[in-house]
Amino acid sequence: MAPDAGLSRATFAKLSPHPYLLANLEPSDDHVAPARSNGRAPDEVRPTTVNLSSLSHPHGSSLVRMGDTTVICGVRGETILTQHIPNYRASNERELRDYDLLVPNIELATGSSPQFLPGGPPTTLAQTLSTRIYTLLHDSKLVQPEDLRIWHTRPAEQVVADDDNDEDDDDLMDEDKDAVEQNGDRYVAAYWVLYIDIFFISFDGNPFDAAWAAALAALKDTRLPRGRYDSDRDMVLCTRKDPKPLTITGMPVACTAAVFTGKETDRPTDGKFWLLVDPDRLEESLCDESITIVVDCQEEAMRILSISKHGGVVLSPELLRSKSLLKLASQRWKDVTAAITGN
Repeated sequence: MAPDAGLSRATFAKLSPHPYLLANLEPSDDHVAPARSNGRAPDEVRPTTVNLSSLSHPHGSSLVRMGDTTVICGVRGETILTQHIPNYRASNERELRDYDLLVPNIELATGSSPQFLPGGPPTTLAQTLSTRIYTLLHDSKLVQPEDLRIWHTRPAEQVVADDDNDEDDDDLMDEDKDAVEQNGDRYVAAYWVLYIDIFFISFDGNPFDAAWAAALAALKDTRLPRGRYDSDRDMVLCTRKDPKPLTITGMPVACTAAVFTGKETDRPTDGKFWLLVDPDRLEESLCDESITIVVDCQEEAMRILSISKHGGVVLSPELLRSKSLLKLASQRWKDVTAAITGN
């Protein structure tokens, strides 16, 4: 007789995903704890690991793994002269956004998941993730504009000559002349532009949390060369000696949860739903609603940077403000922060 052989959990999940997930979340035996198809509890996240300086050539890099979702991020700085910025103004409080000094780009590799085919244009998911990363970079004010400015100090003899001459210096633009009046004898001659490239090596759900964690870790790892403007050659000269780290003032962390209702099954759930924190690719395909909360819990005070909901009608404003969601986001912040800082 053939030996008894049972099907694995993964096989059952693929054969009948909706009923199998519902049966695990709402077991018939009261002594069995609710679980997901992968064995995790609804509020249990996958372990997060972070490696810094994983790449040799960028100015900062990181590799982040959340379960089977693996992302690598590289940050590289390039200089641009202010005279090459079409809309440049000396006094501008939105210079990071107006001059596009932060440029995120996300690529979903062909081998990361079966759904990404080779040779095609950037997917809608990749473009959406890039837009969300771009928005959060500016809304969180993670990077300080002072770190990206390259100043030029005019020589003393030129300052004396300008004081004796009533005519304006032709080498300075009108905006730079205003800057010299505000900052003494120096003005911003160039900026660093940070290109933040995020590459998915393995894709198994929850891409935004992983991509943002990789960008955050790579920016904390970034060291920019010290640059100065050479007016004689009209270019920026850099030195590799004593690179300067970025001043990262916050530690915003994203926490995403998917909503499973079980309505695709023939088993009545009476309006019940389950929040699945850090969903994998299979769970995302079974849920039609998700929520992402970005928080910063430094100095023992929670600061909510953003709350975004996608699809569905289950999550109400009252639930979005509930302490249970904020508690999940706070615990997620501790886990990701500890993985990045090593503390």
